[in-house]
Amino acid sequence: MLYDLHELQRSFLTPLAAFTDTGSQLFSHPYSPFAYTPVSRQIAATYELVHRLGKDYEKPQWGLAHTDIDGKQVRIQEQMALKKPFCQLIHFQRLTQAKRDDPRVLLVAPLSGHHATLLRDTVRALLPNHEVYVTDWLDARMVPAEEGPFHLDDYVRYVQEFIRFLGPDVHVISVCQPTVPVLAAISLMAANGESCLPRSMTMMGGPIDTRKSPTQVNRLATTKPYSWFESNLIHRVPVRYPGAGRPVYPGFLQHAGFMAMNPDRHLRSHYDFYMDLLKGDNDDAEAHRRFYDEYNAVLDMPAEFYLDTIKTVFQEHRLPRGTWKIDGQIVDPSAIRNVALLTIEGELDDISGQGQTQAAHDLCSSIAKSRKQHYMAPNCGHYGIFSGRRWRETICPKIAQFIRHAA
Repeated sequence: MLYDLHELQRSFLTPLAAFTDTGSQLFSHPYSPFAYTPVSRQIAATYELVHRLGKDYEKPQWGLAHTDIDGKQVRIQEQMALKKPFCQLIHFQRLTQAKRDDPRVLLVAPLSGHHATLLRDTVRALLPNHEVYVTDWLDARMVPAEEGPFHLDDYVRYVQEFIRFLGPDVHVISVCQPTVPVLAAISLMAANGESCLPRSMTMMGGPIDTRKSPTQVNRLATTKPYSWFESNLIHRVPVRYPGAGRPVYPGFLQHAGFMAMNPDRHLRSHYDFYMDLLKGDNDDAEAHRRFYDEYNAVLDMPAEFYLDTIKTVFQEHRLPRGTWKIDGQIVDPSAIRNVALLTIEGELDDISGQGQTQAAHDLCSSIAKSRKQHYMAPNCGHYGIFSGRRWRETICPKIAQFIRHAA
């Protein structure tokens, strides 16, 4: 019922969003006579702010048309390497004539509300020196119900299939939520004696052991019983979508949670955006648009996956406790021996606290110390680990060096 009410609200807001978009253009376009009236800038700014608050945000495009390699611009072709019901593996092929032997990287994006395009800056920085593949998770409301459920264990199986598809020379980078299923996938592959293990695994800002330095996100998961999440956050997809009837954790609820974590920061950001429009500061206004075009674009998560994550990762801590079973087999990271490990955390991370990702080092006890590294990024929040200046100038070069050494 809540999902249907949300759709009804959207149907009412759509005409308002269209009207305010037109109004904003009418009072700001240089060819419009209304743009030269005394209060045109104030009217246009108000219209645009209302438009952006009321519009529906679709999945953004990757927008990675080219990269620079050795000082030359190289065109990028986005290809679907492998398609699964809930995910498509995207390859950013570099169309260069020069033969290159760059490491192959599997970038495992989080399935935690935002689209994989949130890692655009991550991909952009990796492209000059790596062959990059990314897990692009689908919006669950677009997956037909006949495809069946999708559990956390299925996520692990997907990761294993992608690693086998890319071959034993691949290097796996996981950002935030997927650090747990990625570690589980590689642990099971190692325990089963598979030859197609990755060369290295880099884990960034992930909840491997949420008992360490618990954050607000962790506390929410532990202060509410499992039944509360099941009863209050799970809803069925309305009939207008291909996934009609599928139980999901709706994106609009996740977005409300994101905003509630830092309401003052978002209010201030929107106020600054309005003032930038009044002052004609187009660069800052455009930066605001780019950020919120990505931040406000959310997807529905399969209910089974979300509830499994709550129970397995945040409430029962099955991975660090050694009690997680997949297909009857215990997930034991100590089975991993020949895969290099790099963990990265942000000093100011308010989503995955300090020590939560580094916990992988104790769990992967059979990896030689010489093949394990940890980096704490100073003055860096959660998103700064994989995007922004610190990511581009400090963290990405460390990962590239680590991968080259492990290759």
